Amino acid sequence: MSRFLFVSSTLILLISIIFYNSTYTKSLYNTDILVTNPYTHKDIPALRTDITATTTTTTTALLTKQEYSQQLMLNAVKNTMSKTLHHAKITPHRSSARGHSDHGWLNTYHSFSFADWYNPRFNGFGSLRVLNEDRVKANSGFPTHPHRDFEIFSYVLSGELTHRDSMLQKGAEGAQSDRFYRMRRGDVQFTTGGTGIAHSEFNEDSTRSGEPVHFLQIWAIPWKRGLEPRYHTRHFDEEQKRLGFVPILSPLKGGVDASREQEKAAEPTIPGTIPIHADFVMAAGLVAPEGRFEWNVGAKAAEATKRKVYVHLPMTKRGKAKVRLDGREDAVLSEGDGAFVDGVNAGDKLAVESIGDAEAEVIVLDTA
Repeated sequence: MSRFLFVSSTLILLISIIFYNSTYTKSLYNTDILVTNPYTHKDIPALRTDITATTTTTTTALLTKQEYSQQLMLNAVKNTMSKTLHHAKITPHRSSARGHSDHGWLNTYHSFSFADWYNPRFNGFGSLRVLNEDRVKANSGFPTHPHRDFEIFSYVLSGELTHRDSMLQKGAEGAQSDRFYRMRRGDVQFTTGGTGIAHSEFNEDSTRSGEPVHFLQIWAIPWKRGLEPRYHTRHFDEEQKRLGFVPILSPLKGGVDASREQEKAAEPTIPGTIPIHADFVMAAGLVAPEGRFEWNVGAKAAEATKRKVYVHLPMTKRGKAKVRLDGREDAVLSEGDGAFVDGVNAGDKLAVESIGDAEAEVIVLDTA
């Protein structure tokens, strides 16, 4: 009788082990589990062979299951740690959602409502109001036109763009200055519209036959109206942008209550940048494939601690550039895309990874 009970118990135990292992093996092939399975498809059949082999491999199967669970936990921790901005909301703004007009001489994309294109979802972001990605054909451009009460800046990506104040007669401009400047890649031209100013922007390049100029035109809302009109032009080094984000604009020292002397001195909060009349910082970086840059929100120059960051990836590499923000798979940007990063604080670190096949030119616009 006791021998019968022993044999019965042994059979029950073996059946339980086989059932347990069969269930686990089946779970490995469940579609939902394969999505997060840390093993490759090549490894799974090998594990299945171990499980269904001999009694000796049952222990190996159990150990493998334990390792499998541990690996899942490690992956979960790794994914969590890669997202450092848990409190931030990151919303991609796809290139296809931008306004687009092709006037022949001008091919333009609008990230925010502009001219004849209006979208109530895209009317600005903090003090950022306009971001146009323009291509202007040779011997074409924007004739003399006025601006008022906006901070306006052009960031040249390729080609040549000539900025000329309306008071300067063509052919009698003299040497290059803030009022007359032939801009090329790396140059930034800045205008404080204030009480009123007029200028032209033309592609007058006669040395590059038929080459359009490709640039970003960006507008920001100043902290007050009626400012004295002013120009600034500055070049930013290409190689420095390959080392990390290079600040381009930062708030004027003195802020909204800047004195006349501070306005005249035009000293920015971050040395080497162009001063802007807004709680606003602009930066640019060139991130090599598999490279990673970090943007320090506020750049230690912002006044407000609650910040918004807009990231833009210009169309410069024929679609080969791509970046990922904060390690998030739902925040991967292709050329022409942008992203709203909301709910961040000064001092936060925004990670930007280059995951494409070409160097990514990344523009950061940090605003209150």
